[in-house]
Amino acid sequence: MAAPSQPQKSTYDVIVIGAGIQGSFTAYHLAQRHKDTLLLEQFLLPHSRGSSHGQSRIIRSAYPQEYYSCMMPDSFRLWQQLEAETGTTLYRQTGLVVLGLPGEPELEACRRSLGVHEVLDATALAQRFPGFRLQAGQVAVLDSTAGVLFADRALRAVQEVFRRHGGTLRDGEKVLRIEPGATVTVTTTAGVYKAPRLIITAGAWTGAFVEQLGLRLPLQPLRIDVCYWREKQPGSASLGSASPCFLTLGLSQAPHGIYGLPSIEYPGLMKVCHHHGSPTDPEKRDQAPSSGPRPDIAVLSSFISSYLPGLETQPAVMETCLYTNTPDEDFILDRHPKFSNIVIGAGFSGHGFKLAPVVGKLLCELSLGEEPSHNMTHFAITRFPGVLGPA
Repeated sequence: MAAPSQPQKSTYDVIVIGAGIQGSFTAYHLAQRHKDTLLLEQFLLPHSRGSSHGQSRIIRSAYPQEYYSCMMPDSFRLWQQLEAETGTTLYRQTGLVVLGLPGEPELEACRRSLGVHEVLDATALAQRFPGFRLQAGQVAVLDSTAGVLFADRALRAVQEVFRRHGGTLRDGEKVLRIEPGATVTVTTTAGVYKAPRLIITAGAWTGAFVEQLGLRLPLQPLRIDVCYWREKQPGSASLGSASPCFLTLGLSQAPHGIYGLPSIEYPGLMKVCHHHGSPTDPEKRDQAPSSGPRPDIAVLSSFISSYLPGLETQPAVMETCLYTNTPDEDFILDRHPKFSNIVIGAGFSGHGFKLAPVVGKLLCELSLGEEPSHNMTHFAITRFPGVLGPA
């Protein structure tokens, strides 16, 4: 929450809408550049209504797309910098195994991004990590740099440093209206604020904000089942907190991909999720889904019985999260095509948390009119036709 000692004022150098991990890192970079920054959040902090809550996320160097793998060294460095600034552990190295088929293009691209030659077959993987059982003909690539980010702790840490550098965080303030211009005016439930620069990082609510600015971005919020599965033998050496993270690429048994993390959040429970969900209205995501078959749970149960035989095949705990997907699952990081002092960061498609320090830096650079420090070609708004309409 906004510190009581912070006086309410109306004019800033930059306003950032949305205090999830992307908006918070954007505000962090701006404050470190001595920009008087206001970070607005519609819900009281901490909350679990968006995409940045929960205790754990995977961080990895392995990426099929070169433009993401090139960003990861910068991201690791910035996470380490935040750890040093706060004296808080935010990362635990566990390694990650990428499961797939030999020669599959995305798996090969991951292997190249790591610069490794070794590919583990079913026998080698079982010897290295006894909890995993590959099917005949399948292989795994090991990313030894990978691990778990402590998500809630990371969000608190970046907001703490932002405020330490003079930033203003106001939570429980819903944005009602944005008026573009040389000075942007933002009206909330609690006040009216002005700044020459605005950055929108509002997660699943971004689409509604940019519509009032004449943009129709193809953003689809999805409600994701976040599932935790109990070990059959508690404390088993084959699974538990000593096991690596994993993800699948191109396996017929795992449409859209499946990923998992060791039992860190709930002792004895491994987090295994389908990288997919059902379309939702972010205002209604906390409503219980209709009763009936849950196809994502069925996919996960079948996968676990085949690949993770040390786990029970029904989830012990189920939570939810929001993804906001673009059609190509690449981010949107760009200036508004009509209002160049408004910058948009959106569509992180369930894989943005690990890259948040770099995303925040890029959005900061875009807002300040600087040359971005990474290639932005794949993140342009104009890659989607017909997005610009009347404001």
